Amino acid sequence: MASPVAGHYIKVRLVMRLRLWNIIAVGLLASALARADDQIVTADFSVGVDDKGLPRSWYLKERSGQADFSVLNCDGLSALVLRSTNTSFSFQKEVKVDLKEYPILSWKWKVNKLPKGGDFRRAKTDDQAAQLFLALSRTKAIVYIWDTSAPQGLMADALAPPLMSIKVVVVRSGPAETGKWLSESRNVWEDYKRLYGESDKPAAVCGMRMQINTQHTKTSAESAFADVMFKKQDGGR
Repeated sequence: MASPVAGHYIKVRLVMRLRLWNIIAVGLLASALARADDQIVTADFSVGVDDKGLPRSWYLKERSGQADFSVLNCDGLSALVLRSTNTSFSFQKEVKVDLKEYPILSWKWKVNKLPKGGDFRRAKTDDQAAQLFLALSRTKAIVYIWDTSAPQGLMADALAPPLMSIKVVVVRSGPAETGKWLSESRNVWEDYKRLYGESDKPAAVCGMRMQINTQHTKTSAESAFADVMFKKQDGGR
């Protein structure tokens, strides 16, 4: 017959095992929610922040000045809010998305203030309230922006480091729709083929970045992002 001490030890081990399995189950559920058959959620800010106050699974990169941000409920959406005054910073993470399988990128964003005089076409004015940057390799990238001046729909080369090619797509331009949430959808695979002229090579997104900057124009801006995900073909443009 087991002693009372041994019995207590067995019960403690059973409780610990149950707790461990509960933790694993919650983790598996979270993974299932993050990657369903028809979509891959890359930014879900409802999961809150880590012990440093950063959105979970995202890395903060400060390029100029100190980042001003918050993760909060914004108009009913769990959002990352970015504020810039003569600064430049971004949140970035590694992702793995096969564009042939999940070509559609969808997201919600809101711009409350645009950097005055911002225009990505000139180095001295290359500031935007909101950028969604996709790294396709170490040498190629596509960035979707809300610009102050460049015309909506413009696709062009951006200023880039040596040996790197960055293509810009102006999704929104000017102040007409500031102050409200807008839902966007882009067929990144089609954009990639059009911008880089490659249709027979496999393409995958390996990194994502959300950025705000105003250091060139020495002005200020504010934006917010929510619900960023990749989807299978669903008729998006």
